[in-house]
Amino acid sequence: MTADQPSSGPYAIVAVASSAGGIQALSKLLAALGPDLPVPVLLVQHLDPRHRTVIADVLARRTELPVKLAEEGESAQAGTVHIAPPDRHLLIDSDGVLTLSNTELVHFVRPSADLLFESAAGAYGSRAIVCVLTGTGVDGAMGAEAVKSRGGTVIVQAPASAEYPGMPQAALDTGVVDFVLPLEEIAAVVRGLVEAKRQ
Repeated sequence: MTADQPSSGPYAIVAVASSAGGIQALSKLLAALGPDLPVPVLLVQHLDPRHRTVIADVLARRTELPVKLAEEGESAQAGTVHIAPPDRHLLIDSDGVLTLSNTELVHFVRPSADLLFESAAGAYGSRAIVCVLTGTGVDGAMGAEAVKSRGGTVIVQAPASAEYPGMPQAALDTGVVDFVLPLEEIAAVVRGLVEAKRQ
């Protein structure tokens, strides 16, 4: 794959964003994804940077997929969940290499779903899937638009099923969402998408 052709072929990346209420939502989503996912999962969860984070340990107990905090310069691995560390933006390039950044806050947050989604859109085009789950604020909405503009797929947790509907509703309000689903249906749709294009 060259940089000029990020669009063809099967899905290559799933990026997920959540904020308030996110640990519980992510636990359910990751548990339902099952083992052997053929693509990496990149995850932004807004965390308090003042506390040592245990999110990777917590989520690892809920899923059969390996879960780890993302590291600067590592390659995203298929079937692995890479979590943005507290107070660092997480980005990916077209070679699947992860970058951590402490540049400005975006919509008052770092890590930012918008920056992750925009980097996934630029790197993978129509081969990117992004999911916006429970949370307050608007993070993820601009990124969802970027993904859709490159032909990618946007999934949003149905606001009525979200503990905090702000982030899903902001994404939904962009008009670019492909699927609006209760939390318990998202994993099956993600698996169906990433596996269907591999037939």
